[in-house]
Amino acid sequence: MTEQGITTRIVHSDRHGGVEHGGLHKPIHSSVQYGFERVEDLIGVFQGTVKGGFNYARQGTPTTAALERKITALEQGVGTVCFASGMAALSAVFLTLLRAGDHLISSRFVFGNTNSLFGTLGELGIAVSKVDAGSVAAVEAALRPSTRMVFVETVANPGTQVPDLAAIGDLCRRRGLLYVVDNTVTSPLLFRPRTVGAGLVVNSLSKTLAGHGAALGGAVTDVGGFDWQGWPNLFAAYRRGDPAQWGLTQLRKKGLRDMGGSLSSEQAHQIGLGAETAALRVAHTSATALAVARFLAGHPAVAAVHYPMLESHPQHALAKAHFSAGSWLLSFELRDAATTLATIDRLRIPIKATGLGDTRTLVIPVAPTIFWEAGAEGRAEMGIADGLVRLSIGLEEGADLLADLEQALPRR
Repeated sequence: MTEQGITTRIVHSDRHGGVEHGGLHKPIHSSVQYGFERVEDLIGVFQGTVKGGFNYARQGTPTTAALERKITALEQGVGTVCFASGMAALSAVFLTLLRAGDHLISSRFVFGNTNSLFGTLGELGIAVSKVDAGSVAAVEAALRPSTRMVFVETVANPGTQVPDLAAIGDLCRRRGLLYVVDNTVTSPLLFRPRTVGAGLVVNSLSKTLAGHGAALGGAVTDVGGFDWQGWPNLFAAYRRGDPAQWGLTQLRKKGLRDMGGSLSSEQAHQIGLGAETAALRVAHTSATALAVARFLAGHPAVAAVHYPMLESHPQHALAKAHFSAGSWLLSFELRDAATTLATIDRLRIPIKATGLGDTRTLVIPVAPTIFWEAGAEGRAEMGIADGLVRLSIGLEEGADLLADLEQALPRR
């Protein structure tokens, strides 16, 4: 039998994994504590010698474990740890795997809250260099003897810059660096970072995978591209058993048990349900986003459109080489920046709200909101124009969105 498609596998994954009473979905396990007939088994769960057991919900539940299996399958990884949000997942990666004196290289085109987190890392003694990751030469030039990790987003939010993913992966492999790729905008439905040598993949589950704006969550997946035996920052207690699991063990123990960034069973259940329709949603939103981007690019009131699948995009060739579609994120700038807020107010369908990957189209002016804290200098470094408008395309009919944009855009 040929390998089944990803949607077929996801919608049947719970029942094939064994569900109580013949249910089709893993139920919501609300219990915090988990009991054992033999105290030896409880000890085994604590010490990691008993696999698949649960002792306290802060480190996971049967419901979150079911979601972790789904995400591992989507990313074709060796294991996943889920968190309460995408930022909790990123925080766990940086704060549990790096130490004072280490050096991190990041694309300078990253999500505003990620950029804010980098400021915190600096205060803790972890140096961060931000470079234009569209050039692997820029990444290589930033290397130091203390460099441990390289971090990029597949498509930057909100400017849609695309890093030189494969070349950076090759550099990390040659230099023994941990390559961390945030796959949130593309998702594993459009791109799998393991194909470019990533070691860890981060996903904000609130976006494509949940998709309904009703659940927060994040995940870190080890896709098998890094040898943890050479990583100096692992605690001795976690260097046991299969080395492929060492990094995940530290993320779970430190990021969940110690730091408390735990995903609830209720949220995990909602995300798991959303994942069943993710492939259908991302196909629709990608097609609509491309149509919207082309419409905006041809409108006389629009000065610039940022969408990787537009031929005019600076990294269009990279995007075409790696991504099967462009996803739901795009941004644009008006020729007269002074008309930006009035234009947004005239829109009837897009909701004026932050967030991404919802079933509804969302719109926000970037500089005075999600990147306000970065300041004018920081925004300039990240290519954020004062009049930049971000759109997250939803499931509405494309014709309705185009008509709404047409009536809202300034006349020239």
